[in-house]
Amino acid sequence: MLEKKRELVQKQFIETDYFIFCLEGVNDVEIDIVTDTQKKLEELTMDYGITSIHKTCDTIEDLENSLNALVLDDHNFKNYEIIYLVMTGEANSICLNDYYYSLQEIAEIFEGRLNDKILHFSNAKVLDLDEEEAQYFLDITGAKAISGYGYEFNGISSANLDKVFFNLFNEDDDMFEVVEKLHQKHYKLCKLLDFRLYY
Repeated sequence: MLEKKRELVQKQFIETDYFIFCLEGVNDVEIDIVTDTQKKLEELTMDYGITSIHKTCDTIEDLENSLNALVLDDHNFKNYEIIYLVMTGEANSICLNDYYYSLQEIAEIFEGRLNDKILHFSNAKVLDLDEEEAQYFLDITGAKAISGYGYEFNGISSANLDKVFFNLFNEDDDMFEVVEKLHQKHYKLCKLLDFRLYY
């Protein structure tokens, strides 16, 4: 049975034109451990056949280098609809190794390089932007949207809802349909975590 599932997943790999690129903030990239995020991404592959690339970063330079490598070197870049960020931070910033970087700073680093991508934050951090902050980020980077949660991790991880969100995008590339379906299927969890989309 497991062998059949593996074959099916491999077949889907060949057919898929949709990928997730995940960047996870860690304390030290030199320490090689399998994170919960990696396990959830493996489940995403096994359950839905969605391929992902997972990279860890512990500095803003790491973050920049990883995204640059993706944008400049990966010929499948156009197939990565979602860039999944799993890192701590405040309402409009991320935190790497105790340094905070505003989304405005990040927008300037990736100016014009995230065309038609959706940046999705796990609830490792709250995402709370005012209209001006969100619009600035979208205008500067070219991203299609930023999504995340109004309530940060408090014993409830967004990982399972993130998986559903990614799979819905695999089935339908209309962002508004996807968000509507997500709320229809998992209304309580969307409310509990306060799912947000800025576009």
